[in-house]
Amino acid sequence: MVDNRYATALVIGSVLSLLATVYLSIAVGTQHWYQYRSPPGNHEASNASELREDFINGEFDEKTYSDTLFRLNGTLGLWWRCVQAPGQSHWFKEPDPKMVTQCVSFTLPQQFVPKYKDPGNHNSGEDVLRTYLWRCQFLLPLVSLALVFLSGLIGVCACLCRSITPTLCVGVLHLLAGLCSLGTVCCFLAGMDLLHRVSVLPDGSLGWSLYLALISSPLQMMAAALFLWAARSHRQNYTRMTAYRVA
Repeated sequence: MVDNRYATALVIGSVLSLLATVYLSIAVGTQHWYQYRSPPGNHEASNASELREDFINGEFDEKTYSDTLFRLNGTLGLWWRCVQAPGQSHWFKEPDPKMVTQCVSFTLPQQFVPKYKDPGNHNSGEDVLRTYLWRCQFLLPLVSLALVFLSGLIGVCACLCRSITPTLCVGVLHLLAGLCSLGTVCCFLAGMDLLHRVSVLPDGSLGWSLYLALISSPLQMMAAALFLWAARSHRQNYTRMTAYRVA
């Protein structure tokens, strides 16, 4: 039998865990982690369409797509990169062309492509720090979601067995998931900072996708705290009741 206080903590922790999972999933699947604001007139440039085509169909190169992101109001995510460019124009030049967003996903092999000390120059040597920061920023959220999924399975088994003891393991997994989510944000910010140091790109601004991932971390940690408190308090209470009955 579970006390009402512990049951309330488990329900609130489950709701927080669900919210964190939704936020992190949305963040991973969207491209608004980092965004650039292009100088006025870039969209009207004659080579805007060429930049867009090269961005979509050209060879994968960090310097090329980074420059295009800056020049065409681009946004960058963990798995997506997008630009805004004028749509298909007619035979006459429209005074106010409609802007169309074009997105390209990072393939799995592209996620493991090494970063170079001088972006675009393959002879400059691999930048090991930036390479592993990039790999961590897309692997850590997947680990976080996997840990939450595993904790959910353990929680279901605990309900079926009518035992609160496995809640301790659920709390530990949520704590690790929260650290992974926080690590994702830190790796992304550190990687972007290093990229702007070694390139001539001006700084952009942080997008709402990054903030969703950032919010998911404390939510997971609060859920972990509730799960751990419920498991520990219930165990202490059970021990005291057992000792009282023996006495």
